[in-house]
Amino acid sequence: MAADSAAAILDDEFEPICVVATSAVLVKPPYRQASNVLAHPVFETVNSQKLIVQEALLCHELLKTQKADVVHIDMSLGGITVEQLTLPRLATMSISGRAKDSIREALPKLRKIAADIKRAHGIKVLAIGKESIPVRIAELTAGAYAIIFAADKATKEGHALKLGLPVACGVKLFENGVLLKSQLPAEHDLSGIAKDEEGSLKMVRISDYANPRTRGFRVLTIIPKI
Repeated sequence: MAADSAAAILDDEFEPICVVATSAVLVKPPYRQASNVLAHPVFETVNSQKLIVQEALLCHELLKTQKADVVHIDMSLGGITVEQLTLPRLATMSISGRAKDSIREALPKLRKIAADIKRAHGIKVLAIGKESIPVRIAELTAGAYAIIFAADKATKEGHALKLGLPVACGVKLFENGVLLKSQLPAEHDLSGIAKDEEGSLKMVRISDYANPRTRGFRVLTIIPKI
């Protein structure tokens, strides 16, 4: 099991304003797509410490109905268990001071969630980050749902939005959903799928193009039809 947040609303200069979606996924062999998903719209400030806490909470929620061997969250700390992550240990890690400050603020809540998961389900929560294939699948899945959530937002607010997608992925729109497929080497078979249960995609026009400021990323312009 893994969780991640993905896709951001961009301003006119293609700078990210807020992260759109978070997803928790259960991934089974052969580890290509999620077999079960929980996805929520968040529209949270970029780099907010609330995102990693939300990701851990979604995993805890998904574990109420699905069994897993381990939980991966998007913190690139070498796979240390969250229970072992203490402030003194964090201080010795070779990560940026900004990253340390963000983790330090979220750590008490993360440790509590990890302890609750260990007590209720007997499994560990690992801070493994983008090295994890399940985290990448969670990122692609969150990105797919973000397109639907952004389409709903554009329709309700009555104006166009720019949505920045996760790194190195291609988008395919269906009548009732979205598929994001990884374009990274050795990840050609990884994808995230989102179901458009409310018909939000039918209410917008979407164009897809390369982000002119950030190589390897794509942008969607989402325009309400009415």
